[in-house]
Amino acid sequence: MRVEIKPSKAHGTVTAPPSKSMAHRLLICAGLAEGESVVRNLSYSEDIKATIACLRSLGADIRPDGNTAYITGTDVTKPTGRTAVLPCNESGSTLRFFTPICLLNGEEHILTGSARLMSRPLDFYRTLARIQKLDFEEHPNRVIVKGPMTPAVFVCPGNISSQFFSGMMFALPLLKRNSFLAIRKPLESRPYLDMTIKALELFGVGVFLCDNKKMHNAETGTAYAFEEDQIVFRIPGGDRYIPADVTVEGDYSNAAFFEALNYAGSKVSVSGLDKQSMQGDRVYKELFEKLDTSDGLFFLDPIDISDCPDLGPVLFATAALCGGGRFTGTRRLRIKESDRSAAMKHELKKVGIEVTVEENAVTVHPGNLHAPSVPIDGHNDHRIVMAMSVLLTKVGGMIEGAEAVNKSFPDFFEKLQKLGIEVTICNGSATPES
Repeated sequence: MRVEIKPSKAHGTVTAPPSKSMAHRLLICAGLAEGESVVRNLSYSEDIKATIACLRSLGADIRPDGNTAYITGTDVTKPTGRTAVLPCNESGSTLRFFTPICLLNGEEHILTGSARLMSRPLDFYRTLARIQKLDFEEHPNRVIVKGPMTPAVFVCPGNISSQFFSGMMFALPLLKRNSFLAIRKPLESRPYLDMTIKALELFGVGVFLCDNKKMHNAETGTAYAFEEDQIVFRIPGGDRYIPADVTVEGDYSNAAFFEALNYAGSKVSVSGLDKQSMQGDRVYKELFEKLDTSDGLFFLDPIDISDCPDLGPVLFATAALCGGGRFTGTRRLRIKESDRSAAMKHELKKVGIEVTVEENAVTVHPGNLHAPSVPIDGHNDHRIVMAMSVLLTKVGGMIEGAEAVNKSFPDFFEKLQKLGIEVTICNGSATPES
């Protein structure tokens, strides 16, 4: 799909879309609860559809009714006599959240997905399978796993995706004995773990931070001793998910694209955001203001995005509008839907902005914005498409592969149009939609 955006300004208020990150978590908890739960304020993006499809493959019954879903969960610890196939499509959260769940009942499970998804790191689970002698086969479009996983002390570095830790937190309460996650500092993306713990609490499941590691050493059943440089979570076994009626909160990460329009000359406000949210991306307003007031001194005070990597593309776009910016903690942007640092470097050059990409840092240099002479490439990445759309509202231009927004925000362009941005959406690359 090709989208043409003409230079134009947005005015008005937009309601934040539902948080994709929290929707994943609430749907999984509901799918693991034996009884009927209700999840409200859902948006059926491609990633959320993948999580719903995987829950159905495991035996959960999900009945959508508008933006509400009625879910009767299933006991994933009981053998079913069949091999379940879980279609993760392109959703990294779905793949990493469900892998340990699939290791609970001792039967073979197949998690399928795109080649790009399967190329993203799974080292933590590969190591877990080796240590516990579980089956773990990786193929270009699927992963085949077989448990059963057993309670243990799971030791891991803190600079890997928090999705691995969240996946373990979903599964470990259903084992018979206590387990521990011992994560070496620094723990990146901690807010995402806090979101998982909040979701678990809503469904009656507890995960506890160990303040006194010595006290809990005796519980591990092993010779392992916790270390001072570890953040340790105690996860009681023998727990059960309790059905609940919950509502998905507004999404700060996608709201950021609309407020970024204000740095391109628009006047937009966003409603529907929980000020008490645990989302790491809630810092976007503070970071935008920092970019806007740096006065060219951004080299002296770079912005660390280790805890909010999904803001990377929109921050780079906003930096281009504000005269430049320097960002650290960017390492993990290479392993998202695209290599986001490289993708933004390539696309920002088309509009007159040079970008330097380092191992764990990105610098957006000051420059003179202009319309691109060739279409912007969406890189099959929803956040690249939305970030570059913000810039095109100022200079105009076209985006190829704009359908990538369906992954998280299917009505993104419709919302831009309602705010007054001149957007023409084409089928293929020629004919405008009626």
